Amino acid sequence: MSWRRFGIVFAPDGKQPWARSHAALPVPVHIAEDIFRFFYSSRDAERRSHVGWVDIEVSERPLIRDIASEPVLSPGIDGTFDDSGVGIGCITEADGAFALYYMGWNLGVRSPWRNAIGVAMAEMPQGEFKRFSAGPILDRSPEDPYTLSYPCVLRFGPQDWRMWYGSNLAPAVGNADMQHVIKTATSRDGIHWTRDDAVVVGFATPSEHALARPSVVKVGDGLLMCFACRGDKYRLGAASSGDGVTWTRLDDKMGLGPSDDGWESEMTCYPALFWHRERLWLAYNGNGYGATGFGLAVWEGELP
Repeated sequence: MSWRRFGIVFAPDGKQPWARSHAALPVPVHIAEDIFRFFYSSRDAERRSHVGWVDIEVSERPLIRDIASEPVLSPGIDGTFDDSGVGIGCITEADGAFALYYMGWNLGVRSPWRNAIGVAMAEMPQGEFKRFSAGPILDRSPEDPYTLSYPCVLRFGPQDWRMWYGSNLAPAVGNADMQHVIKTATSRDGIHWTRDDAVVVGFATPSEHALARPSVVKVGDGLLMCFACRGDKYRLGAASSGDGVTWTRLDDKMGLGPSDDGWESEMTCYPALFWHRERLWLAYNGNGYGATGFGLAVWEGELP
């Protein structure tokens, strides 16, 4: 039982001014039949992240069908929380609309950056995404005093929304200081959130110091999460849960590490789980945090 890799599927050609490099943080949204629109974060010449998309036929031989000529979300105006970049976390459908949850950031002085979580809305995934507000929907707080990162949001009912997101346990001025774990929040409308400060997924080994970009899907009566683990190398970890709060790590069974060579030889990171034709698929990044684009894998065997 393992992930069967299909290799790299897409990387920007560098011709677009908003996508000089990177196809980081892939987020698949089903369009029709085998076609998925994969939203991703690219970087311009100033290394500011924008959100674009590529349409891919998801099959045994993945094919690119269309590529965005313009971003659907760009950095905010100077002085806003996301003026230095927007990193997509997920897209959640509810009541005929699509909510794009993302991490926005400002560059800092004494610390490298300040992150917060925002949301933009569209009537359809092929449409224009507009910010809900100029400010974030989750910012630093007593529960999250240092930073927040890439959210994953699922809606279980009309007034039952759940978010999993990254949060630092200590102030960080360098990578080794991160102590970045996964927490959870609840909401009645997908906009206003309640946090309890509990760590729901923490470190499994002494070398780990960051868990980021959770992706959660329903599996039977439970939930499955995949996320990036940072230790000696970035790799993908996994965990299962019956309630979304208590999680059991499954890295040995469902994790995905770097390959021996090629586009993902140095790291695997920023996963996105999704179902297609009753099979569990995985989109993820490789070397350079998405500098080499993103690839696909499919799960073969029984699920936990």
